[in-house]
Amino acid sequence: MNRDFLEKFLDKLSEFPQWIKKIIYVKLSSEIDTTQNLDYVFMTFAPVLTDKGKCELDNKNLCLDNNIYNILDSCDKKLTISDIILNTFLSLEETAAYFLFCVDEGFIQIPDNSQVLNIAGFLAGKFKTGEYFLQNGEISQQQLDDAVLNYEHRAKPNKKFGQSLIELGLINEKQLETILKIKQEAQKRFILDHNEVPKIKEKKSEEYEKQIEILKKENERLKQQLRQLLLAEEHNV
Repeated sequence: MNRDFLEKFLDKLSEFPQWIKKIIYVKLSSEIDTTQNLDYVFMTFAPVLTDKGKCELDNKNLCLDNNIYNILDSCDKKLTISDIILNTFLSLEETAAYFLFCVDEGFIQIPDNSQVLNIAGFLAGKFKTGEYFLQNGEISQQQLDDAVLNYEHRAKPNKKFGQSLIELGLINEKQLETILKIKQEAQKRFILDHNEVPKIKEKKSEEYEKQIEILKKENERLKQQLRQLLLAEEHNV
């Protein structure tokens, strides 16, 4: 499996001229809300393999899904979740599910940051919207229960549960929009090949010299033809 796949891609982007990088930055800045870094916390997290996980990786006693062993191998190499996704070609949703399985089985250490488990649980479908905000400490159990009752009694067709949380003033539209967008995009697969990023190549001086030499020969040939035409005209006169 590749290592630091995303880093290699970013290294190639860094070779771009400053003005191109500024255009890319401005474009991305207009599309990304940097105040909501929920997925960033999970994507940049590097899971730590336990002794139990290392033993299972080496011996494969449980004959688990090969994707699990690929993830354990990535953890052994100290890769982040983002690199694990790019190396295994799994979706973020699938990776979150495998990650939680490995944590539950004791193959991976429990993260110190509870947000890592919360966002993984939401992306993997373990937590619903309300449960996610509860686990994240943004609402209480009583507030969640009130929202459930409000939803059951007043829900209109196709109304999302998150709207009940907004109606009760427990969260705002931006919070709901952000978490649902992350959930939607987590289902997509993304294959990144850093080799496809164009390299900026400078022509070597010998290449220019070859071109100049070709032009000189062509120019000399045209001069010779012109001389022949002039001589033929003088002869006719």
